[in-house]
Order: sequence, then structure tokens, then C-alpha cells
Amino acid sequence: MSSATKINWFRFASPPAFYPLAGRLWTLFTVLAVGFAAVGLWISFFVAPTDAQQGEGYRIIFIHVPAAWMAMLLYVVMAFWSAVGLVFNLRLASMMASAIAPTGALFALLSLWTGALWGKPMWGAWWVWDARLTSTLILFFLYLGFLALQAAIDDPRRADRAGAVIALVGVVNVPIIYFSVKWWNTLHQGASVSVTRSPSMASLMLWGMLLMVMACWMYAAAAAMSRVRSIILERERHADWVKDAVAQSR
Repeated sequence: MSSATKINWFRFASPPAFYPLAGRLWTLFTVLAVGFAAVGLWISFFVAPTDAQQGEGYRIIFIHVPAAWMAMLLYVVMAFWSAVGLVFNLRLASMMASAIAPTGALFALLSLWTGALWGKPMWGAWWVWDARLTSTLILFFLYLGFLALQAAIDDPRRADRAGAVIALVGVVNVPIIYFSVKWWNTLHQGASVSVTRSPSMASLMLWGMLLMVMACWMYAAAAAMSRVRSIILERERHADWVKDAVAQSR
């Protein structure tokens, strides 16, 4: 790759350059999210076979598992952008962290909620203080803490630094969530899909799961692009290029 190409990529670290790109990416990710979700939901709820042990109730995993994966992944991505913004004083990186946090909190809440819906018929209880459930609840509170702290501080740069501290400290909870079923004796079942062994589910179930994961990926990306555009406009509202962009959109 030539140095000129690298410089072209680096220019998108500037909010004025990234703003129109985010708009185009938002359109792409939204279309992909709708497409993956439509096919994934159809396979997951109408084509995939009934589970021999859990019956039809197992289908909640097609929402629960992708939501749980995305909640963990988005926190790591949020912590990464927070670290980049903190170390290199890069405004756009901090904006990206702020844009990702609400979607991560949504997926964490969805994971807890669908887990409760699955746990009631399978375990006989809506909630147990299981290691994975408890660490996922902590993850949800970390998201809320990040959002609350940023909202409580008026100065955006100070808010970014304070949020980055929470993000970087809290990221240690992500491997705890992932390995909790191996480190402790828990009610929560182990992973049905792993990169180190063959999947333990039927191929149609696996296809439904993977398509729903992709739908969640694309939704998270679309939401982040939409939200970061709003953050850019809010923080750069006094810049001439923002006034021109708003005028052109009318």
C-alpha cells in the first residue's frame, strides 16, 4: 500500500471528512441489517427444527446469543476508541466511543431480558445469581455508568476522559463474562458455537444464529454511524462546515 493511500485514510480521522462518509456507511449498514434480519428471523423461527430437549422455547437463543455477543464486543470496541481518544487526543475516537455506548447498553439489556425469558421455563426462575448472569449485569451497569458520567459533565473533553477511564477499567469484565462458565460451576450452559471445535447444533440452527449475529453487527454499525453524525454536529456546531452542511440538508 502506498503512503498516499494511507494519508487518504488518515484524513477521515477529521470530523468534517468523516461526517459525509458516516452518512454513506449508515445507508449501507441499514440495508444490510434489514436483509440479514429478515432472512435470519425467517430461518430461526420458521425453518430451523425444534430442539429435542428444549422444544420451541429454545428459539429465544437466536435473539439472546447475538445480543450477548454484541454487548461484550461493543464494550471492547468502545474501550478501544476511548483509549485511542485518550492517548492521541483524537476527538473523533472519543465521539465514536460515545456513539457506541447506547447500542451496547441496549444489547446488554436485551441479553438480560431474553435470558430471563429463557431461564424461567428452563431453570424455573427468572433470575439466579449465576456467574455469567451477574457479570453481564455488571456490564450493563458499566454501560450506564459511562453514559451517566458523560451526561453529568458539561465539558465534552473532560467527559470523554472520564468516560475513557470507566471504559478501560471495566473492559476486564468482558473476559470474565466469556470464561465464567469454564472458571466456575454455573447453571448457564457453555457455548454452542466455538472457533476451536465443531458446532453442537444443527446446520439450519447455526445458519439462523450466524445470520442474526450479522444482523446485530450491521444494526450496531448503522446506529453508531447515525449517532456519531449527531455528536459531530453537536460538538462542531460553531464550525463553518457544519453550518454549510445543515444548510445543504434543508
